[in-house]
Amino acid sequence: MKKRTFKVTPWEVSGKIDYDNLISDFGLRPLKFLPKVFNKLPLFRRGIVFAHRDFKRIADVIEDKKKFVMMTGLMPFGKFHFGHMAVANQIVFYQSLGAKIYLAVADVEAYNTRNPDMKELRETAIEEYLTNYIALGLKPNNCDFYFQSQRSKHGKKANAYYSLANLLARHATFNEFKAIYGEISPGKMISALLQASDMLHAQLPEFENPVPIIVPVGADQDPHLRLARDISQRIKLYKFIQLSSTYLKFIPGLKGVNTKMSSSDSNSYIALTDSPETVTTKIKKHAFSGGRGSVTEHRKLGGNPDVDVSFQYLRMFFEPNDKKLKKIEDDYKSGALLTSELKEYLIKKINSFLDKHQKARKDARKKLKKFIYH
Repeated sequence: MKKRTFKVTPWEVSGKIDYDNLISDFGLRPLKFLPKVFNKLPLFRRGIVFAHRDFKRIADVIEDKKKFVMMTGLMPFGKFHFGHMAVANQIVFYQSLGAKIYLAVADVEAYNTRNPDMKELRETAIEEYLTNYIALGLKPNNCDFYFQSQRSKHGKKANAYYSLANLLARHATFNEFKAIYGEISPGKMISALLQASDMLHAQLPEFENPVPIIVPVGADQDPHLRLARDISQRIKLYKFIQLSSTYLKFIPGLKGVNTKMSSSDSNSYIALTDSPETVTTKIKKHAFSGGRGSVTEHRKLGGNPDVDVSFQYLRMFFEPNDKKLKKIEDDYKSGALLTSELKEYLIKKINSFLDKHQKARKDARKKLKKFIYH
């Protein structure tokens, strides 16, 4: 058997990711057939959202214009960057399709695994994450934004949420945690059960009653999905509709397509609060190139857009026109387009986007109270 050269867990992503192997390892299905409306979003149209579990259930309710929930969470740590924006774009898209949004701040998990300062975690969640979500288009109507540590001021709702997390513990085993997560600690176990409650509690009578739920995540978060899906079918107190999920390819860090953006390394990402000068410096200095060693060699042999970070950012976010993207790809491959020219084009695209977005952030701050009920 061929030895795996990559590692994907909720706490570590390393190596060159083989997405076909990842689909096989995790028991996922390739995401091939989508309602036509999904072609509006490049993330779906271009296969960056690449796999799923039970997505047909969601496609059917969208086609039939029936009720459904989109649930996801955020880790309140570090700057909000393009990696986070990929999920945010899906949140806004699903909300536009009629989904009720459940957006959990994983402050309990962050406390147990990253930062014991709950005040700082709350501030980061609001200033870095919620503000950017709103600026990207998230609306307060049909959105339930909450913190794991303080689910709701509504007593019955809060009790139902925390009770579910406790009741789910009966239906999971220590060996199961070990098999899914590898090394495990009490803090990680508590966080995992709370996240299972995050994904399932919308179906409780105190919330929406049984309803289809789509959970869009990065592939590294799949262990949480597997646990929640498994134990949701064992608990007999409730008749949960099985969770559906989609999986996003990792948004590459500036240092190469086989790296992941990391909030702990400022030279690996573009933050949505970066200045034009910072963007220019980061792209020119740190964005890994698929070009050749010299202009002459590049003109003769061409570049490799598959490993070029600037091209990948255009493909994922900043060049919505498929024909333009194809011409850029062909010109880069032929050598007609130089790496420096590709980077300049991306810089203009990013800075134009961030100029509008940062103005929207100022307006978003005025709307924060509409989302925060605690």
